[in-house]
Amino acid sequence: MFGQTTLGAGSVSSSASRIFRYEVVGLTQNQETDKNKFDIRRSGSIFINVPYKRMNEEMRRITRLGGRIVKIEPLTVAE
Repeated sequence: MFGQTTLGAGSVSSSASRIFRYEVVGLTQNQETDKNKFDIRRSGSIFINVPYKRMNEEMRRITRLGGRIVKIEPLTVAE
């Protein structure tokens, strides 16, 4: 049994499939966003869908771009 696992496909964490929507305000155009092929509006909210495993990374990116997260909500998948 050395080197073998007892985990099967049924034991995959549900966090792998969870998606969250961030509502972000205050994003501005700067050197970081100039790399994009589109402009960022200065006012209003934008919505960003993020997988669970990238939540921290996306929060840091939004902060670096000068944005502020005003709401985080989980998205549900219609079965």
